[in-house]
Formats: sequence, structure tokens, C-alpha cells
Amino acid sequence: MSASRIGLLAVIAALIAAFFAFDLGQYFTLEYLKQVQGQLSNYREANPGTLAAAFFAVYVGVTALSLPGAAILTLAAGAIFGLWQGLFIVSFASSIGATLAFLVSRFLLGETIQKKYGTKLKTFNEGIERDGAFYLFTLRLVPLFPFFVINLLMGLTKLKTATFYGVSQIGMLPGTAVFVNAGTQLAQIDSPSGILSPSVLGAFALLGVFPLIAKKIVGFFKARKVYKGFTKPKKFDRNIIAIGAGAAGLVTSYIGVAVKAKVTLVEKHKMGGDCLNYGCVPSKAIIKTAKIHSLSKHAAHYGLKKIETEIDFAQVMERFKNVIAEVEPHDSVERYTELGVDVVEGTAKILDPWTVQITKHDGTVQKLTTKNIVIAAGGAPFVPDLPGLKEAGYLTSDTIWDIRVKPERLVVLGGGPIGSELSQTFARLDCKVTQIERGDRIMRREDPEFSAMVEKRFREDGVDVRLNTDGKEVIVREGQKYLVVEKDGVTEEIPFDQILVAVGRAARLTGYGLEDIGVETGRVLNVNEFLETNFPNIYGAGDVAGPYQFTHTASHMAWYAAVNALFGTFKKFRVDYSVIPWATFSEPEVARVGLNEIEAKEQGIEYEITTYGIDDLDRAIADGNAEGLVKILTVPGKDKILGVTIAGEHAGDLISEFVLAMKHGLGLNKILGTIHIYPTLAEANKYAAGEWKRAHAPQKTLAWLEKFHTWRRG
Repeated sequence: MSASRIGLLAVIAALIAAFFAFDLGQYFTLEYLKQVQGQLSNYREANPGTLAAAFFAVYVGVTALSLPGAAILTLAAGAIFGLWQGLFIVSFASSIGATLAFLVSRFLLGETIQKKYGTKLKTFNEGIERDGAFYLFTLRLVPLFPFFVINLLMGLTKLKTATFYGVSQIGMLPGTAVFVNAGTQLAQIDSPSGILSPSVLGAFALLGVFPLIAKKIVGFFKARKVYKGFTKPKKFDRNIIAIGAGAAGLVTSYIGVAVKAKVTLVEKHKMGGDCLNYGCVPSKAIIKTAKIHSLSKHAAHYGLKKIETEIDFAQVMERFKNVIAEVEPHDSVERYTELGVDVVEGTAKILDPWTVQITKHDGTVQKLTTKNIVIAAGGAPFVPDLPGLKEAGYLTSDTIWDIRVKPERLVVLGGGPIGSELSQTFARLDCKVTQIERGDRIMRREDPEFSAMVEKRFREDGVDVRLNTDGKEVIVREGQKYLVVEKDGVTEEIPFDQILVAVGRAARLTGYGLEDIGVETGRVLNVNEFLETNFPNIYGAGDVAGPYQFTHTASHMAWYAAVNALFGTFKKFRVDYSVIPWATFSEPEVARVGLNEIEAKEQGIEYEITTYGIDDLDRAIADGNAEGLVKILTVPGKDKILGVTIAGEHAGDLISEFVLAMKHGLGLNKILGTIHIYPTLAEANKYAAGEWKRAHAPQKTLAWLEKFHTWRRG
């Protein structure tokens, strides 16, 4: 703690100690107030300004120091100054004093609390930022909550000081008026409980309910405003229409029919969306083929003289089609029709908040009304405006699956997960791959040691990784294509046969009527914590709404969108992003859940690091994959997990144990105490927990035990 904080704490402690040491509390009792009421009234007649200023200062001091007596002083204001002047004095004095207490709490403990419990408070902080004024207003209207506690606790949040003061000034006014008015009748009050009669308490309870009613009223008028100009149908054909049959649309539909709602699912291209047709499934299929070919080159490592594999590139690219064909029945029209979903293949257009027009592939048009719409249109590869790129032709993660001739020289733009997975894969398929990354390392969302680990393997596999390199333009000269790059002011022309653009994905926000009816969008569809757009009956889920563009998060969001759409009138659920795992399926795989070290530093969260090298794991050694790392961030001195990153074989599978632990509040001690089969890769999780335990062994206790055992030996 800094010297200024220690000094302020010492002053406050001294003032509070003096208050109790000199028994100043005796002057803040109802009995004493009634004794001196006449004298104070006389003094006010003679010196109105002096008494008002002194009373104001005392009230501010008592409130700022959170001392007992504010209630009696409020009564005194009414008894001495009357209703209106007393209300004026107390209203401002209490708000100023409360704000001082708020600032003191923030100065002394706010930063420490946020650093220590930043992860735990993330959702709370977001709620305060969004609805903090409403929460505070509700608390201020209900005097059953001690105001000094509210002042101190709010100081530990990120609520703005001006907001705190303004809301306190308004929110405390009704309760203050009740107390000041009671003070004007001081002669009839025998104890503080006298003003808390059942009728008064009932009035306060109504005041507490008022913000909730007010929020509903505000919501009603906001909805009325956004729906202005549209005519709501009296009856609806559907409960939900889901636009897009990727993970989010499929899960939305599945949940809807499971609870007997009438659901239509519209898909204009392919059932299963990007994941099945262009992403997760085909990429993992080709990654497997490339890995087998790579292993064949290292036969001697496994004691084999020679394994020869010859690449039939066209056949390799056809194989993933067979894989898709085996998986696609899970996402097929037939399956979802059997489940009870009305599946329509065609293009959807939102005509108004309750009407969707569907142009089917055969040209026929259908209009359906619906209570709710769930937009699950997904995302598409983002293509930068690079001069010459369009003219020369390019591939994306959607179109690369169409090629059947192996590109001898492939340039990959982008060092993120997609660019990295495909760079290594095509290098292992004997393409000459150059990966261009404008940053100082690939896979920048991960900690540097994991980026370095993957980069090292990439280079071993033949990928020419170019870091801190900018793509400037694409040129074609005498039939040969070149990417012009710049690094440190020096330009270079890199020849290529194909160029893969993998610099990110963008939400699909156009082409189905959002702009026509006024649905608000930004980089993604603008949705609130309930996944509602500015139209409360139109929801967004999956890549189109963000913030994570993973198939599993799309499914996760879809549950909230479907349940809120169908049952939100009675109960709404805020989407939970607290434990989101993901993996990059390079070799070594890199999987993560929760915070990594980069994010912990950025957010000012204190942490401890525990690592375990998979090169020491028996099963990894036996498999010939003895490389990788388990890195765990925990709360200092505790086994509570803040985040985990794993690099190594099957890291995407190994991370699940930590996902479960974080979701259900289990610490490393629980993982250490769980039996893991020997020999398996999963033992890495247990051994990592053991490393944490070893670092936190009770040394003093162990020293005494050593003496005890020495004594036992005689």
C-alpha cells in the first residue's frame, strides 16, 4: 500500500477512534436531540446561516466516515429547520458525504479488489457499467439497506463518480423526505423505530419496487418506439424462424421443437453451415492426411526402415468430401424434419419484425409471420483491399476446398488459427508455403512461448514464416504472380501459384433485410446480454453476433437465444461467456480456456504460474511426441484456476478437464486427487496440479514432521 493510502487510512482511523473514545455517539441519540431541540431552534433564530453551515459540515463528516448517527441527524434537520430547508440541507450533505465515502473506499481498496478478484468480478463490472445507475437507484430507494454499506461497496466497482453522486442525490430524496418530515413531528416520536411503522415500511417497499416497474415501462416505450411504423400481426404462423442452418440455427431449431414450439429453419446454401462444409470438418480431415504423410518421413524415429507415401493431391482433396458425407446426416434436412422442424431451403428476407419472406430454390415465395426471429447467418472470410489481389485471383478458407491441382508455391496471408492450420497442412503435403504475418509472431492471442513452439515446428515442416511483414500488393508479370511484401522498409516479390487469404472472418450482416427495417449492426450484429437486437423479438446467435467465432460458442449462444425467445416474457437468461475454451489444430495443438498471461497483465489481475513440460510424460515419450507444455494461471496462494493453456498432442481433448474444473469451481487440489489412467496423456493435467502442490507445500509443517519421524526412529 502506498504512503498516501496509509496516511489517509491513519487519519480516518484516528477520527473514528476519537468518535468512540470521546463517546461522541451520545450526541447522536433521539433522547439528546429532544433535550436540545429548543436550544437549537433558538440558536437558529439568532444565527440561521452559521447553524445551517455547521449542521451541513457535521452531516457530511458523519456520512463520509460512515459513523452511526445519520438517521438522527436527518430527524434533527426536520426538527430544527423544517421540512423544506431541512430536506435541502440533508439531500446535498448526504450525497456529498456518501460520495466522499465512495471515493475513499475506491482510493484505499478499489484497485486492490479489482486486481485480486478481476476475473470473478468481470460479469459484475460489466453489469455495473451497463446498469449501475439502475442498481444504485434501486438500493437508494430502499433504506432497509444501510447506506454506508452501499457507499463503500460501490466504491469498489467501476461506477463513475458523477453517476454515483447524481443517482444518490435523486435516489435518496424520497427516503430523506420521509425522515425529515418525521423530524418535524419530533415531539410525537419516542424512538427511531417510531418512524418505521408498517405503513412507512410498506411505502418504502413500494419505492423499492418502483424501479423495476419503471424499467418495464421504459422497456415498453422503447419497444413501442422501435416498432413504430410496423403492424404487429394478431396471430403468428411460427414461434421462431431461424435464419441460417449452421450450429446456431440448428441448435435453436432443436431446442424450439423439443419444447413443442413451431419452428421454421431457413438455409440458402448448405445445411451444417461453414463448420461442416468449409471449416472444422474438412480442415480436420486434411490435417489428418497431412500428418500421416509427415509421419512417414520420420519412420526411422519409430524403428521402421522405410515408409513411402505418394501424394495424390486430387484424391486428398476428394477425401474430405467423403468425411462430410458421413457427418452431414447429423445436420440434414431429413433429420431435422423428422424432429419436427419446418426446414426450408431458400433465401430469407425480413420484411418487418414479425414477417419473413422466403424465396425457395424453385422460385416460389412463402411469407411467414413469427413471434421471434433468430439470426444465425454466420460469418464469411474477410478479404482486405489489397491492390491487384482480386485481379490475380485468390483462395479463402471457403474456396480452398475446390482446388484439385496442388499449388507448388502457396502464399498464406495471416498468422491466426486458420492461416496457421492450413500453412502447416499444405507444407506437409509438399507445397512450398510462405506464411505472411504483419505482427511479430504467429498466433498472437496465445502467450509467446506457445507461438514460438508452433513457429519452430512450422519451420521444421518447411513453412517459410515471415514475421513483421506487410503485404503491399499483388502483381502479375509475364503470367507469373507475385506478392509484394515490405519488411523494415525493404520490399520483396514472392512468387506464388495460389494465395490463401486468412486474415479473419466477418459477420454476414447484409442480404436478408436487416438494413431495411433498422436492425442495428456494427462489426457484428448488436445484441444485448440476452442476445436481443434493438428489436426485442429479433435475436442473434453464433458468428453473426460474436464475440467468439467458434462452433461450440455458436451452439452455446443458441440455447440462450431460443430460451429467451420462447420464455423471455417470464424469465430471461444472460448469456454466460465466463468459461470459453478453444483450440488451434496445428501440431503441436494449442488449446486454451480462461485467461493467459498476456490477458492477466492487460487486465491487471494478479496470478501465479505453474507449468509442466509434456516432454517428461511417459505416454508422450512412448508415442514419440514428447513435446508440449501445460501452463496454469491461479489466484496467488490458492488453487483456484484463472486459465490454462496446453500445447501438445491432443491438447484440445486434454483441456476439457480444466474447462469442467473452472465451470464448477474445482481447484487444482481436486484434479490432483483424481485418479488418471496410466499411461495416458491426461496424466499431464494431474502432474501439472502436482507441480502447483509442490510449490505450495507447508514447509514449516514438513520440518516438524521430519523431527517427529527422527524422534520415532529413536
